[in-house]
Amino acid sequence: MRSSTHRRALALAGLIAASAGLAACASDPFVRAGLVTPPAACRGHTFEVYFREDEARLTDPAREAVRLHARLVAPCRVRAVEVLGLASATGDAARNLTLSERRAVAVAEALVEAGLPAPRFQLFAAGDRGALTDTGTAEPLRRRVEVRIEAGTR
Repeated sequence: MRSSTHRRALALAGLIAASAGLAACASDPFVRAGLVTPPAACRGHTFEVYFREDEARLTDPAREAVRLHARLVAPCRVRAVEVLGLASATGDAARNLTLSERRAVAVAEALVEAGLPAPRFQLFAAGDRGALTDTGTAEPLRRRVEVRIEAGTR
């Protein structure tokens, strides 16, 4: 019967041999190339930032969402950022357009503050256009900004 020290030494030797074999595989660029893919953050994606009714000030959760997306694309090459402000169908159309503009600016400023590496921002405001469905139903979740980030690997 082998001693427990001898068994541990054999187990350790086996782990070292297995590690050496794995290290040899990892150093082979042909094996590794098929396994490495660009981070998901370095692809184009969209997200939405919601607002309270008649407000253009970001809530704490909205500000955190902006920071999260800025961190996700920080290691990427950001080609463009489109920010579209929207408003619900309640109230005056001109006022809703101004509100959606203010929302777009607030989100763009928060993205810059969060360090988003963007060459340029394109800001758009739709106001309440499209806030009513074909049947005349108001879309209540139009109190938001849609952000589209076009990004790729560096």
